[in-house]
Amino acid sequence: MNLSFGRMAVLTLGVWLSSRYAALAQSGAMAPVRGQVTDAASAAPLPGAVVRWRGTADGATTTDQTGSFTLVRPAGAADQLIINFLGYQADTISLSTSSYVRVALRRTAELGEVKVEGRTQSYSALTPTNTQVITSRDLTKSACCNLAESFETNASVEVSTTDAVSGAKQIQLLGLDGAYSLLTVDNLPALRGLATPYRLGYLSGTWIEGIDIIKGMGSVVNGYESISGQVNVRLKEPEKTDRLLFNAYANDLGKFDLNLNLSAQVSPKVSTAVLLHNDHLGNRVDRNKDGFLDLPLATQYNLFNKWKYKSGKGIVSELGLGALRETRQGGQVGFRESNAAGYYGTTLTTDRYTGYSKTSYTWPGRPYQSIGLMLTGTSHAFDSQYGVRTYDGTQRTGLATMMFQSIIGTTAHTYRVGLSYLHDDYREVLRQGFTYVNETPDQQYQREHRNRFERVPGAFAEYTYQNARNLTVVGGLRLDRHNLYGWVLTPRLNAKYDLTPSTILRGAAGRGFRVANPIADNIGMLVSSRTFVIDQNLRPERAWNVGGSFTQYFTLAGRQATFVTDYYYTWFQNQMVADSYTDPSQLIISNLAPGGKSFSRSFQAEVQVEPLKGLQAKAAYKYLDVRTDYNGLLLPRPLTVPHRAFVNLGYASAFDKWRGDFTVQWYGQRPLAPHPGAHQHSLTDNTLPLTPRFALLNVQFTRAFKRIELYAGVENLTNYRQRNPITGAAQPFGPDFDAAMVWGPTYGRLTYAGLRFKIE
Repeated sequence: MNLSFGRMAVLTLGVWLSSRYAALAQSGAMAPVRGQVTDAASAAPLPGAVVRWRGTADGATTTDQTGSFTLVRPAGAADQLIINFLGYQADTISLSTSSYVRVALRRTAELGEVKVEGRTQSYSALTPTNTQVITSRDLTKSACCNLAESFETNASVEVSTTDAVSGAKQIQLLGLDGAYSLLTVDNLPALRGLATPYRLGYLSGTWIEGIDIIKGMGSVVNGYESISGQVNVRLKEPEKTDRLLFNAYANDLGKFDLNLNLSAQVSPKVSTAVLLHNDHLGNRVDRNKDGFLDLPLATQYNLFNKWKYKSGKGIVSELGLGALRETRQGGQVGFRESNAAGYYGTTLTTDRYTGYSKTSYTWPGRPYQSIGLMLTGTSHAFDSQYGVRTYDGTQRTGLATMMFQSIIGTTAHTYRVGLSYLHDDYREVLRQGFTYVNETPDQQYQREHRNRFERVPGAFAEYTYQNARNLTVVGGLRLDRHNLYGWVLTPRLNAKYDLTPSTILRGAAGRGFRVANPIADNIGMLVSSRTFVIDQNLRPERAWNVGGSFTQYFTLAGRQATFVTDYYYTWFQNQMVADSYTDPSQLIISNLAPGGKSFSRSFQAEVQVEPLKGLQAKAAYKYLDVRTDYNGLLLPRPLTVPHRAFVNLGYASAFDKWRGDFTVQWYGQRPLAPHPGAHQHSLTDNTLPLTPRFALLNVQFTRAFKRIELYAGVENLTNYRQRNPITGAAQPFGPDFDAAMVWGPTYGRLTYAGLRFKIE
């Protein structure tokens, strides 16, 4: 009887265990994974960290007060956990057979906007803003001698040449000129104001660790000037970068670049990096035989020194000092600065000095709570000549920001508050080589000199809500008191909603404010016979920007792929309008007319795939509709490309020994402004002169050894050129001269080669 009962008990227990196993198998669940999330430096627990399964929307939790968590694995989840926490770098771990894990997160390097980015994704899945990341690896896909060439393999930002003589370049974001996008270096506003025309050449590509491109409204922490977006350049960190990096580059125009990065760990708490750059073009090149140099003769010496101190007890301090000297000479081949002898020429001498400091303190045991002080100072001075015109300027800028960040209850509710003070001293002199009849000396002085002294104290607050699953909302408001234009209110909002972990929606809205620099913002027009006519009562620019994006992550051939599409609409309440349509012989710079319209519509779709192992491909299409009211006519902005397509293919062999990159950029027709000597006629969309459609092909190959990389490439493989980029080149001092309507390459095919040597 007892034996039968024992057999029955065993049988019953087996059936029950089998049924439970079957139920678990049917539901797809597994035994819970337990673990703890801590600070990598202090081993302190991190309460409120978000832990989620990769590839599912349901498997997520937050850590408790001891940093511990318990998480059941739902059906379809991958074997990886993603852990992120405010102020720390995100981490992804692969699970072993163990059901208990310990994760130590490392703090981000600075107090500022928190960016948590996927390790292999160009478009971040976690940031509330629509952020695209250009990594240091991406920067090696092209020559990348400076910041201007860092966007060669990117579809979001377009780099254009302002004219066919001076060599100045600018970026476009959402169809608007680069002056409307905030450029920051290590999350500090930089290279703004009078530095804007040539700023893309002031940062060497070898100095850059990565670039974050933020479309739409960013954070109020960085000020009120951003209208179309933000480009944040992250420089090499002293404690992380190579001990030595040497880069040498040369091309068939005769230009060479030399770069040397040195870093050292001075002590366990102090590290430093010295970044050196020199480029030189001394060869006079005129391939299209129009009598003008295709590129200006130029020499630049650039130095930047960065120091970092980590106390290990919550204090992190950073100091940076930079100096730059650049000279340029362009114009006719026969022009010499020492003896012009009737030749048309341009000259530019720039001296720039910068310095900044950042110090933050994080409370022990409270990694989410910190206070920081950021100080920057800049002196930028230049003397320039454009034919008979001279344009000289100085800018002295100081910016101080103090910020405190913490949480409300849990890390699901975080906030940042702060105070700022901006000091801007602008002094400009533009002499156009003539005087008006009956103009008094005082009137001439007022017409030629533009001095502006801005003092702007401000305060800001930003609140972030982030639940453990799928919603992040960032709302910010700043209030500034401008000594010249009164109170400036800047509201901004960014939101991200994850329909699934692979399907993400983002929205952004906000307002921007900017005091324009009419000459520097239109520097290319100085290389023409147009007369600058500047309204003496220009008002600041105010604009709203709304838009959003849709991001879909998916797999193709078993590999990760991404599809992104976005749309942004920007409209100006007031804008500095540079009108080259109404009177072709003049550039009339004035305020947007009362009731006038000025707007930008931007649409972009991009797909990134890896069809074969080692082969990465991305393709994009961009549509822009940028229009402004010119003397009562709503016309497209000159030189803005309505349609653009982009394809990039990159292949890397095993162990990255061989790399190859191929890029195609296709440009549709774009409108041109009439040249200065053109006869006046009725202007409509149908009568504006248009450029032809064309495509540019670039290719580069790299061979990597243990410490040396050799690379060679060709830009503009098909040798396409813009015909007659300079109107009236035979008589540059005549009324028809115009070198500002540049829309394509002027010197044709360019071949280059270089090497990189590094010691990690």
